[in-house]
Order: sequence, then structure tokens, then C-alpha cells
Amino acid sequence: MLIINPDTYKTLVRPLLFKLSPETAQGAAEFLLHQDYLWKFLSPLLKVESPRLETTLAGIRLKNPIGLAAGYDKDCKVIPSLSSMGFGYITCGTVTAMPRPGNPKPRVLRYVEDEALVNALGFPSKGLANAADELARVQEVRANTPIVASVSGVTEEDILKCHRRLEPLVDAIEINISSPNTAGLRIFQETDGLDALLTKVNVGRQRPLFIKLPPYLSPADHPSTGDEERDRVLGLVEVCVRHEVSAVTVSNTWPVRDSRLAVGSGGLSGRVVFPDTLRMVADLKAVIGDAMAINACGGVFSGVDAFKVLRAGATTVQVLTGLIYRGPGIARSINEQLLATMDEERVVVLG
Repeated sequence: MLIINPDTYKTLVRPLLFKLSPETAQGAAEFLLHQDYLWKFLSPLLKVESPRLETTLAGIRLKNPIGLAAGYDKDCKVIPSLSSMGFGYITCGTVTAMPRPGNPKPRVLRYVEDEALVNALGFPSKGLANAADELARVQEVRANTPIVASVSGVTEEDILKCHRRLEPLVDAIEINISSPNTAGLRIFQETDGLDALLTKVNVGRQRPLFIKLPPYLSPADHPSTGDEERDRVLGLVEVCVRHEVSAVTVSNTWPVRDSRLAVGSGGLSGRVVFPDTLRMVADLKAVIGDAMAINACGGVFSGVDAFKVLRAGATTVQVLTGLIYRGPGIARSINEQLLATMDEERVVVLG
């Protein structure tokens, strides 16, 4: 089928979808994803089974290291269909305690030539109660595809509420402290704020906890600010290590300005950020060693990309913009290319 092969999807299907606005196209995709029977039928064509791809993330056994990043299925509505696409795990959300409309539209742009997106969504969410109901409905999925719930909020109370309600329903929680599109999150991008939050989250915590970090500029390319930004993020990483966080996700989208957005700025994702993702993974691995796992998030479109970040120190890769640009066959494509690259580099197994 056209939607399975990333090349034919890119040539024949994507141009039709891209005639629609980004959010309208997302709505069309969600309509198809609600047809669970279709994706169950296609599932054997979308998966790659190989013991060489198997890995462990914070004690969670994965069939492969390619995960879906938070932000695609914000309200945890289409997890069964997404779990049929060959991902090693699914991250749903980001979930907030109360329903939120998000920022005004327009709030998503495509940079097609760069295979990139800019979003200024601002956490649109149907809220915690809705997400909990959706996750309770799909517990059988977890037997084959682990589920991670991304949560956030602008107060400790809201984040704690999300964590405690959703933790029993998922395999891990990822706390997003780094969206560039949501006012109020910066308190958790300071070491004292993150320390206070994690102290409370750890009371009674039962399952793996991930923290999604903000990006930082290269000190080599930005000598006036790069060192300061890197040190700030590494300070957050040290807090995570101290509180026995299971993994960090590196990283969220990059803040950019674009007057076409209603709020004037948003977060950049896609192929253009991959070199920075690779750099940050290597930086963090050098600092934390084996104290925590690293999820590489940003610009991975191919098996070669995945191999590079995994060899740099990541345990898993998270994909989202690649799914938009390459279609539902992207996990299979990356895993097939990853195996081929492992053969070329004479790497027997991951990890």
C-alpha cells in the first residue's frame, strides 16, 4: 500500500495531505488511525522482528529502540493503531491536569524543504480524566508495546496529580519541563525548581520516570551563550541523577520566531536539528555514564541517524516529525536500515 513505503508516501500521499493545513491534515490522519482493524491488518507489514534490535529502557524490555515521541497522540486516543506501526514503545500526551485549548491558531507551520515543523500548540489537552479513561481502555496493548505517558503543568500540584493518576496505567512517565510554547514551565528549568518537583514525585513512585530536557546551543558555535546554556542543562541532569530519574529525553523543540504563528514563536523540529541532537547525546553521555538512560529526540529520519545517536550513547530514539514527513512505515524503514548499518559496521547487537 502507498502509505506503508516511506518513498511512495513521500511522493504520492504526502503532497495531498500537505495541501491541507497541518492541523487539518493531523485530523485526517487521526480519522484513519481510529480504524483499528485497518492497522491491525497492516501490522505484519509495518514491523521488523529481530533479536538484534531488542534493548532495555529503564528495565522495560523493548522489541526495538525506535519510540514514538510525545505530541502526536496528545489525548491518548489512537494508541492501538500506533502500536501496530512497529515502534518499540509509544509516548502519548502531553497530558495536563485540566483541559486546555492551547494557543490560538495558526500554531503549526511546515518548513517542507527542510523536512521540519514549527509548533506553538501550547499543550492543547482534553485533560487528565479523559487521558486516564483512554489509557484504562487499552491496557492490553502494553503486553506487546510499552506505553509512556508524557505529562506537564505549570505547578507542582498539577504535575503530581497527572503522575499519580497515570502511573499505574503505563510503563513509564515522562515529565515535560521544556516546552518552549507554554508559559510557566521555566520554574522547572531551574535546578531548585526541578529538585523540589522530583522530591515530591519520588514519594511513592513505582515506575520509571523520564525527564524531557530543553535543548542548548553549541558552545563552539555560540561562545557568548553556549557554555552558560550547556551548564544550565547539565545542572538539571545532575539533579535528575541525584533523584534517581530513570532516563532523560534529549531534547524538546528549539525555540524560533516566525511571524506567521499567532503567538509569534514556536518550537522547531525535524531534520535540521539532528546534528544538535547528536551533539547533546554525546555531551550528556560523557557526564552521566551509565547513571541514566538517554532517549534521543530530534531529527532522526533514517537508520543511519538512529545508529549514530545510539552509538553516541542513547538507549532509544524518539520520532515524531519523521512520521509526519515519511508516513506510518517510518519505524519499519528505520529498523531495517539500522540492521543494515549494524551489519556494515560489524555491530552484532545494540547496547
